[in-house]
Amino acid sequence: MQQLSDADLVLETERLVLKPLTCEDLDIVLELFTDPDVVRYVCDLETPEQLESFLPTECQRGAGGRIGVWTVTRKEENKKIGTGILLPLPIEKDDTDWSLVVQDTYPDAEIEVGYMFIKSEWGKGFATETCRRLLKFSFEKTTLDVITATADPDNHASHHVLEKSGLRSEGLRYAYACQCSSFRISRKDWLVRPLVSDAAE
Repeated sequence: MQQLSDADLVLETERLVLKPLTCEDLDIVLELFTDPDVVRYVCDLETPEQLESFLPTECQRGAGGRIGVWTVTRKEENKKIGTGILLPLPIEKDDTDWSLVVQDTYPDAEIEVGYMFIKSEWGKGFATETCRRLLKFSFEKTTLDVITATADPDNHASHHVLEKSGLRSEGLRYAYACQCSSFRISRKDWLVRPLVSDAAE
């Protein structure tokens, strides 16, 4: 499988730059995962020591760089504000199975899109902007035919983001070892969607 160049993995929108996560991004990882409001619908709080120890694993990339985590930065201030993902969707486990993120092949699993942002940047459209850009990358730079997403059934704000980004709600499903709200978009759906700007209106 062809390895994408570093330049190909830097994704831009009107207001944001998405770059592959590196160990130099520990600052934003700590800000996200030690905030109880940010992780409320996602995972348990983790200690700084746990986060620093696991960060090299989270920097892994699969499928020639196409699968992994991106750090999201606001262009205007050059400020890290969150992360976006294209990763294998866990079913029986409650977190990503990183053994599936292999350099030269696509994971043998559904691929999900996701995002997390620091609380001060909520409500500004950055999640939708990030999600749309990752979908664009998925259907332009990968051979994937379907992208999925999940959210806590009570996380209505995330449901809204996913639907604004073009994904279709499919009710409840089992993932992350629990019942989740399910969303989906196919390559065909993406190609016939109404054209919108990168920035969330």
